[in-house]
Amino acid sequence: MNLLVPNLGSTSLKYRILEMPGEAVLAKGKLERVTDYGAALAQIATAGIPIDAIALKAVHAGPDYRGTFLVDAAVLAAMRQYLAAAALHNAIYLAAIEAFEKAMPGLPIVCAFEPEFHRTMPEHARLYGVPADWRAEGVAKYGFHGASHQFIAGRVREMLGRDVKLVSCHLGGSSSICAIAGGHSVDTTMGFSPQSGLENATRSGDVDVFAVLYMMERRGWDVAEVRRQLAQTAGLAGLSGIAGGDVRDIEAAAAAGNRDAALALAVFAYQVKKTIGAYAAAMGGIEAVAFTGGIGENSARLRAACCEGLEFLGIHLDRDRNENGSSDRAVSTEDSPVTVLALATNEELIVARRAWKVLEGRGSGG
Repeated sequence: MNLLVPNLGSTSLKYRILEMPGEAVLAKGKLERVTDYGAALAQIATAGIPIDAIALKAVHAGPDYRGTFLVDAAVLAAMRQYLAAAALHNAIYLAAIEAFEKAMPGLPIVCAFEPEFHRTMPEHARLYGVPADWRAEGVAKYGFHGASHQFIAGRVREMLGRDVKLVSCHLGGSSSICAIAGGHSVDTTMGFSPQSGLENATRSGDVDVFAVLYMMERRGWDVAEVRRQLAQTAGLAGLSGIAGGDVRDIEAAAAAGNRDAALALAVFAYQVKKTIGAYAAAMGGIEAVAFTGGIGENSARLRAACCEGLEFLGIHLDRDRNENGSSDRAVSTEDSPVTVLALATNEELIVARRAWKVLEGRGSGG
C-alpha cells in the first residue's frame, strides 16, 4: 500500500509517499504557494506513483479522537468543534480534506491525531484545576507533537539499547517538551491547545489567563483580535521584535548586538532548562535528553544554553561534539551520566505506521 503523508502549511505542502509496510520512501517533495490543495494533490499524482490512501498528521478533535481514525462525518464534526483550540491548524486540515475528497473521491483518508502518544499521561498530569463542567466539555491537557516525540523515543531506544528516562525537546517554529518513561509519555508542555507551553515562533506559549482578560477589558479587544495577537505576533516574535520569530534571524540579530533578540533567546532557553529539571523530578531521575526539530537539531548555541547550569543533574555537554557533526549523535561528554543527543525527527514515518495499522484493521482508534 502506498501512503501519501502530507505535511500541510498555510501556503505550502511538504509530502512523502511511503510504501507500507516496507516503509520505503517512494517520493518526497515540497510545493510552495499552494492555494488549492486539490490541485496540489493532482500535481503530486502526476509523478506516476499510485496513491492508495492519504495519512494526515492532524492536530485536535477532542477527547474522543486522541488516536488514529478513518475520516468520516463524525471526525470532521469533532475537528470543527475544536477549531477554537487549534484554529489555524484545524482550518488548514479541514480545507485540505475537503479538497482531497473532491480531487480523489473514494480514496481513504486517515487522521493520526497528535495527542495519541500522550494518552498514557497519568490523570494527575492531565487535569486542570477548573470547574467540573469545564472538564466535562473536554478542557484538559492533550499534548501535541506526539508523532515527533514517539519517533524520538524509538530512536533513543535504538541508539542506547533500551528505554530510558528521557526528556524529548522538539524545538522549532512550534516547540514542546515531553517526559518519556518506559517509552511512554508521562507529561508534556502543550496542554489544551498548541498555543500553550513554551514560547513558539509567533505563538505566546503559557500566559496568565487573567492577563488576557485584563488586556481585553482595558483595550476593548474581542476574542478574534486577542487570538490573532497571541497566535501571530507573540512568542519569540513578540519578545524579539523580529517578525516571524525565526530563531536563525533572532540569533543573527543577537550576534549583532540586538538586546531584545538576545533576551528572547534567553527567555526561551530558560523555559527549556526549567522544564528539563521539572521533568527529571516528575520521572524520579533522568537518563537522556534529546533535541530535535529545526532549532533543537541545528542550533548548537541554543542546545548549549538549554543545558547550561544543569550539571547538577548529570548533564555535561561536549563543546566540540555539540558544535560539529551532523544529526543523530551524542553531544554530551563520554563520562556524562546523562546522554544528550541531537536527532532528526521523522513524524511522517510515525503517521504512516499508525495509518497502516488502521487501514489493515489492526489498529484501535480510540
